[in-house]
Amino acid sequence: MRGAVMKGIRRSPWRSAAVLAAPVALALAASAAGASETNDYPTEARADYVFGCMAANGQNQLALHKCACSIDVIASILPYDRYVDAETVLSMRQGVGQPANAFRGVGVYDDMVADLRRAQAEAEIRCFE
Repeated sequence: MRGAVMKGIRRSPWRSAAVLAAPVALALAASAAGASETNDYPTEARADYVFGCMAANGQNQLALHKCACSIDVIASILPYDRYVDAETVLSMRQGVGQPANAFRGVGVYDDMVADLRRAQAEAEIRCFE
């Protein structure tokens, strides 16, 4: 459909979309400005999480919605630097030998992983149930 006809006046759908999109854009900008202190996760990190989550939960729109919700919840609970630290510990623990053993059974590392697991559990409750 190229344009809507309303009482003999032809209107462009792009103009209507722009009028509707302006308030949404302003709301998003205001939200982002207020959340800048808590929203410190880079876009690549969020996208990486969502891709992995969707691979595990289905490649569909519902999974996209739930996975995006999940990383938002995690980001609201755990600062990005602590998220990276916990993910690094988990990654190192998957290895074998002396380097991997250095990350197992160490209280500080266990606490990092526990914080991430708690944030993931909260995201599971809020987004997947």
